[in-house]
Amino acid sequence: MRITRPTKLAACLVTALTLLTIGLPSSAAPQPVSNSTNVRYDGSRFVLGDAPAAIGSTEIRQRSGLAELTPVRFAAPTSAVVANYSTGTPDGSSAEVDVRAWVNDRWSEWTPATAGTPTALPGASDQVQLRIIVSAPPTGAQPWVADATVLPTDKVAPSGMSIQAAPLKSRVFATREGLVGGTTANGHVIVNRDHFVALPSRRGLASNGSGNYSVKVCTASRCAFEPVWDVGPWNTKDDYWNPSATREMWKDLPQGKPEAQAAYQDGYNGGKDQFGRTVANPAGIDLADGTFWDALALTNNAWVDATYLWTGDGGRGTVSITSGYLNIRNAASSTGAIVGMAGKSAQVTVECQTTGQSVTGSQGTSNVWLRVHPGMYVAKAWISAGTFGAC
Repeated sequence: MRITRPTKLAACLVTALTLLTIGLPSSAAPQPVSNSTNVRYDGSRFVLGDAPAAIGSTEIRQRSGLAELTPVRFAAPTSAVVANYSTGTPDGSSAEVDVRAWVNDRWSEWTPATAGTPTALPGASDQVQLRIIVSAPPTGAQPWVADATVLPTDKVAPSGMSIQAAPLKSRVFATREGLVGGTTANGHVIVNRDHFVALPSRRGLASNGSGNYSVKVCTASRCAFEPVWDVGPWNTKDDYWNPSATREMWKDLPQGKPEAQAAYQDGYNGGKDQFGRTVANPAGIDLADGTFWDALALTNNAWVDATYLWTGDGGRGTVSITSGYLNIRNAASSTGAIVGMAGKSAQVTVECQTTGQSVTGSQGTSNVWLRVHPGMYVAKAWISAGTFGAC
């Protein structure tokens, strides 16, 4: 078993700064958790639970668990933090801790935080959150994380990561995920005609039921807005939407180009993914059945334009429905033709607002419609959002 402990640097920082502890002493109640999937607390540690290996889009059979800890607020904004924690990783298992920050009124994406080592944030923030990820082979090992704490520091160079003026858009090959009845990387159980997408890195993985990491996926005539609820295809550490210098792996590839695409088209990495499998298609995004068949009306795998909404600023709203999807129309009326769909909890871009048919929804009764793409509208009665300029 490999066990890591906090470093001397961490110990010095603890004595120099006010320690901001995510959890409670081991003799007290479990550490505060805001969201958890297949992770249990045994009184002192977060341990991988007993759920069987999930069916995932990457086809890598592993047991995995995820726990988002309650956000911590500092007395003043900081540009970097130090996370301290211990891990146990027996028999080929793994355990990691990620951090994100509240920047520009939204959460930044998750960044791996090495124990005792300063981690730069994408912007100054007085609120951060830790996430624990534990994974293991289908049987046996139970990796764990204990003593998770986080504190501010200025002992680090800028990360190179930032929130752009406009979110990144790239043209990628989309495949259909399917796998109805399986479990995604965030613990969502896939249902028939489901609405979500998978991207090949946990950095942009939303928690189950959340859409704070969402994508806009468009063909020539239709668009879908969907939350990122799974990891894949092919890779699990290919955050290709980030600048090359800050990618987890494949730092020599251009921003916006998935490793699987480079492997398939150019023979990059010997034509293999990070697990050594021969890449059989250039896929950079997986689409759940409802997104694939219904929202985008695809009949086969296809090239699409994907926009990674959390990577940039701009008007946003959140789909406020209890299940299923919201139709996107070609006019500000429920009689307009359906030209796309937005899944539960997904964020949508908002270009402007106009008046149209009065609709009653989760946000009350309103005749305001939001333009989410040229020629595409959703009723504001179903969108949690502020007020926007007129179209």
